Amino acid sequence: MKRVVSGLAVVAVAGAGAAYALTAPKPLDDERLAAISGLEASAEAGETLFWAGGCASCHAAPGSEGDAKLVLSGGVRLESDFGTFIGPNISPDPQAGIGQWPLEDFANAMLAGVSPDGSHYYPAFPYGSYTRMTDQDIADLFAFLKTLPASDIASLPHEIGFPFNIRRLLGGWKLLFFTDAPQVALASNDAQLERGQYLVEGPGHCGECHTPRNLIGGFVPGQWLAGAHNPDGEGVIPNITPGGKPVGDWSASDIAYYLESGFTPDFDSVGGSMVDVQKNMEKLEGSDRDAIAAYLKALPARTNGWE
Repeated sequence: MKRVVSGLAVVAVAGAGAAYALTAPKPLDDERLAAISGLEASAEAGETLFWAGGCASCHAAPGSEGDAKLVLSGGVRLESDFGTFIGPNISPDPQAGIGQWPLEDFANAMLAGVSPDGSHYYPAFPYGSYTRMTDQDIADLFAFLKTLPASDIASLPHEIGFPFNIRRLLGGWKLLFFTDAPQVALASNDAQLERGQYLVEGPGHCGECHTPRNLIGGFVPGQWLAGAHNPDGEGVIPNITPGGKPVGDWSASDIAYYLESGFTPDFDSVGGSMVDVQKNMEKLEGSDRDAIAAYLKALPARTNGWE
């Protein structure tokens, strides 16, 4: 009996050690970080990524308008089934924000979901999408962020209960769901479709809201952009595949115009959380909005993800 107990203890310890190793944060390798830090960055190009990525929507103070949206002091509350996440200060302030971060820290956050202290970020910060961004775009975005006003407002802690407040568990979530693979396989190598896919699946992180999730927060397979329950309250996030209504009936030009103007083909106007998204999208080049629309029309039709 002692041998059996001892054997089980050894197995338990070995299993715990393996689990601990598998769930460890995995930053980018040194070679890639060195390559990123050696890139010549353009703040002007980074501004496009800033709006495409919706940075101000989560990191500017709630209700900010105009130039105030460029002060990334944090404070937006994101409700979820796992608790409330609060957008942090990512302004260039050296104490309250990310002013002391080197580019390598920013790259690890965006592409690997790993913080400067080596811990996992919660995927409410959509690094699961941002990991598809190019190294050049990461460098350009960081260059633009450094040009913005600093704010000394301290970030607030997330309001997350047990066991979700144990960040190490996110290593298991990453093993299951974190990948830089494309969400769909395009039927052609059309440059416009590829650009649209990059913007939607990468910086635009459209799937983070428009794709249904399972009980532990992973995307439901085969339901990309099929719509989901609204985590912030009542209602649903619409299905934006060709199988959804009414977006599925819109033409590519209808979608592009909606992103530019906020008006639907029926002369209705954008509402809810999409208001901020549309305000960001109107700042993109028209060719980028056209590419997003072309990609959405090229997707396979899906039934509504919330049903």
